[in-house]
This record gives sequence, C-alpha cells and structure tokens, in this order.
Amino acid sequence: MDISGSNVLLTGATGGLGAALAARFAAQGARLTLTGRREDALKAAADACGDARIELADLAERSDVVRLAEACAGTDVLVANAALPASGDLLDYTEEQLDRALDVNLRAPVLLSRLLATHMVARGRGHIVLVGSISGKAATRSTSLYNATKFGLRGFALALRQEFRGTGVGVSLVQPGFVRDAGMFAATGATPPNGIRTVTPGQVADATVRAVRHDRCEVNVAPLELRLLSAIAGQFPGFAERVQARAGIDGPVRQMVEAQRSRR
Repeated sequence: MDISGSNVLLTGATGGLGAALAARFAAQGARLTLTGRREDALKAAADACGDARIELADLAERSDVVRLAEACAGTDVLVANAALPASGDLLDYTEEQLDRALDVNLRAPVLLSRLLATHMVARGRGHIVLVGSISGKAATRSTSLYNATKFGLRGFALALRQEFRGTGVGVSLVQPGFVRDAGMFAATGATPPNGIRTVTPGQVADATVRAVRHDRCEVNVAPLELRLLSAIAGQFPGFAERVQARAGIDGPVRQMVEAQRSRR
C-alpha cells in the first residue's frame, strides 16, 4: 500500500514509540492524525511532524473510542500503538485497574478496527497495524494481565487478516521485543535479561512502515535470540517456565513492575 497521501491515525502518539512512528509515517508523506490524552504533548508531537492533526481521546473511555472513530472515518491506515504497561501480579490490581488495562490494550484496538474497517472495506483500500509485543507469544511471571492483552491482540490480528482477505484491506501485527531509549521497558530503567539484546524505536517504526507497504502478516522486531526463545516458549510453555526460573529474571521484572505501578 502506498502511504504517501494516505490518512494515517496513530494512537499512543505522545509516549513510548509514538514519536518514532509519527516521524516515519510523516517522512513517507502520510496525512497524520495523532491521538492521546494530553493536549500539550499532542501539540508538541504534531509540531514535530509538520502539519499533523490532533484528536484528544482517552481509550479507556468507551465513548471516546467511538467519537474518535467517527472523527477519523476517512482513515486509510490505523496504527493502534497505545497501550498500558499492565505489569504486576494479578492480585495487586483493583477491578477498575483491570478494566482500564483491558480496555486500552485490547478492547480499544478491536473496536477501532471494527469501526474504521467498515469504511476501508467500502472503499476497497486500507490497512490496520496492531502494535503488540513479544509478550504476545511468551508468558513471563508478574505479567499475566499484560500477557493476556497481547496474546489476545495477536489472535485477533491474525484472524482478522484472514477475514479481510480479498477486500483490499490488510492487517499486520508488529511485535517488538525489548526497546531501548523509548517505550515502557526503557522508561523503567530496567536491564534486559542476560544475553538478550534490545532494538531501537527506529527499528520498530521502520518495520511498521514496511508492514503497511508490503502487507506483512506478523513482524517480530527483536534480535534472533529473542525471536527463537519466544517461539520455543510459545510451543513449550512448561519448559520456558523452568528456563526463566533458572535464568533469574525476577529482578528485572520486579524493577519494571515497581516503576510502572503508578501507570495502571
């Protein structure tokens, strides 16, 4: 799909990978709409991209999701990037926090896809990119809620792609590993497990652009060792559980959990 001149809606534009994604799509000649909860941050992000439109929306508010879809009915490319960390033991979460994580990480991208795809299919042209995580393939301790949303997003994306075959609308799933310099992992100051390398926000953004241009199905943006480990964990979760216990990853995980507690 040609991105130049296309209307691109980017969620989660003000945090994490948002800036890198916005810059890459702007460089491709996209007409950008950036959405997030903080107007000042959105304006700064829009200024950095040149002439981007902004739409305030809290994706945990279901009415905001519907309103956003109505305001952006002409979207050609949806990049569903917004997500909450949702890390920590399940018993530490309140019912309200559970709902917020599920709404932002899973329900909002599903509903936006449903509402915007109606217009895309009618036009015979469009693309949906769901930004997931390697955590959508491999489970780890103290991330049960985050894993649930990312496993769910992966299943949704792969099935939706099949549903839209022949309509002119593509669906791609982009799954980053540990991202340095930006994103939820970098924001905590945690170090990755021994032997696991990181990727840059630019690599994730480049992979996302390629996914749209070439209608890629599933793109895992991670070093070879992490892609192999996640594939093994997906097939043999009991084995992966034992390996993780011996690898001593509890320290970095706990560091991330504590740093992200206020963002639930």
